[in-house]
Amino acid sequence: MKEQRSATQILFGFLPEQTVDLKGGVWKVKEWRTPMLRSEVDDESLRRELIRQAMPWHNTGKDGGFVQNLLRGWGVRVYSVDKSNGVKVEPFPRLYMCKSCRRLHRTADARCQCGAQGRLGQLPFVGYHDACGNLKEPWIRPCTEHNQVRVNWPGTASSSEIVFDCPVCKKTLQRGFGARRCDCGDGFLSFNVHRSSSVYTPKSVVIVNPPSEDKIRRITQVGGPPKALDWVLEGMQTRTIDEAASLESLRRQLLDNGLPESVVEDMLEKAKQSGSIRTDGPSSRISSAQREEAENQSVTIALAFSESRQRVEDLIAATEPSSELGALYRDQYRLSMKQAGIQSVDLVEKFPVMTGNFAYLRGDGSPEKSRLTPFRKGASRDYVIYGEIAQTEALFVRLDPVKVLRWLVVRGHGLEATDDPLEARLRILGAARMPELDASSALHGVGTDLLTLVHTFTHRFIRIAAVYAGIDRDALSELLVPLHLGFFVYAAARGDFVLGGLQAVFETELDKLLHAFVHDDHRCPLDPGCIKSGGACMACVHLGEPSCRFFNRFLDRSLLSGDAGYLFVS
Repeated sequence: MKEQRSATQILFGFLPEQTVDLKGGVWKVKEWRTPMLRSEVDDESLRRELIRQAMPWHNTGKDGGFVQNLLRGWGVRVYSVDKSNGVKVEPFPRLYMCKSCRRLHRTADARCQCGAQGRLGQLPFVGYHDACGNLKEPWIRPCTEHNQVRVNWPGTASSSEIVFDCPVCKKTLQRGFGARRCDCGDGFLSFNVHRSSSVYTPKSVVIVNPPSEDKIRRITQVGGPPKALDWVLEGMQTRTIDEAASLESLRRQLLDNGLPESVVEDMLEKAKQSGSIRTDGPSSRISSAQREEAENQSVTIALAFSESRQRVEDLIAATEPSSELGALYRDQYRLSMKQAGIQSVDLVEKFPVMTGNFAYLRGDGSPEKSRLTPFRKGASRDYVIYGEIAQTEALFVRLDPVKVLRWLVVRGHGLEATDDPLEARLRILGAARMPELDASSALHGVGTDLLTLVHTFTHRFIRIAAVYAGIDRDALSELLVPLHLGFFVYAAARGDFVLGGLQAVFETELDKLLHAFVHDDHRCPLDPGCIKSGGACMACVHLGEPSCRFFNRFLDRSLLSGDAGYLFVS
């Protein structure tokens, strides 16, 4: 059977062991056929993010050794779909129903006893086990006398209320799908419609993936993660981290110019003594417990700008103050950013991103009950990521650290406000402990509040940006760096074509977007119910699963626009 789907649809909807609807039937994806191995992946960043994503299941012993094996150095392979070969599917479940009399049959070409002609339908229910990830076809015992069975729909969505009887003697054979023990021996199967999220939920991973190893080496040469953290803390004043002077970058530059190492070291020592080069940056004030994650997020930002970066300051420098655009950038852009509590907005025309899926869950998805099942391919012990690597456009938004700190003070956290942006960043970093992915968003800590603020801000920004950019909302995705009060909003790449909608907004309508962000209605159509039960739902701030990295958790509109909302803190 051949059916056409886009590469993006396959990436998010046609993964191994996932059931899909095709040509009026239900099928299970068996494998991607001859997928393309991608070698241009930053293995260190990918491995680090995989461990972070899987840690909640590791903590409950439900990851099948995934985290431990990654730490041991087991391989990780990234595959992209081969557009010429696609995926291989098989019918599942193999339980077919006559559309006329509702008799069930084991083969698709069976002739029904009622004499009805035409194609048989398919029972859309499957059995799954959250503890092991198993997927099974329902088994319905036929009438012992007539060897037939008929399904009677109850008119509700509950599978337990389905009645199976004999169409001849009318004897009730079974209610629901029964208590069937899983082959693993650890509990019973649950049954649901095959497209339910409880049957299959993929786990995704997103990293900034530089187009070459040279980009990673350059960051190492200028000082590595500590230098990246200093660069971000000091406000990213230079266009890239390469332009920020440091001891290591100067040493590398002098050695590359052919100077003897002894001469270079002598010059560096004199530079240090004169104070021309600082040997320690603001990151030296951050505790070791906070440093690792802060450095990781800083490296993400530095890699994102390794190819391109355009700032609002660049727009201002390229225009005359008296021109229409000059006035727009100098006055309206700055005013709208201040009103929205934004320190800066940058355009990344070549945003290098890898998006993939590394595992799936069955059941409610919680680390306590559901097993994380990583993808494998064949007999190899290597783990598999099904993904795509692309360069697309993105906007990077950073909130005002001074205002964020004041907002945290208003929220009741024991912090002291300051008007110094660097000092504000350091105080926030010193107090913020990012919650685990499975932690309750109701926890009232600095890290949880910070993540919820940045995440809610991002979702509202995406929903409004989609309108101004002329891009479908589901085609915009997020990548958060909450410890640095920032987030990337990037457009899904379609092959080698990038629409340019975000660039157009950045260059001409950023003020209108931010004005709408602040002044458009913040209420939800489902209020007061929504605001009383968390302040986030599909009608106000939720996004589709491909767009949100946190499955629409850590969201609350009241943190933006409530009585002590961020937008109204002075």
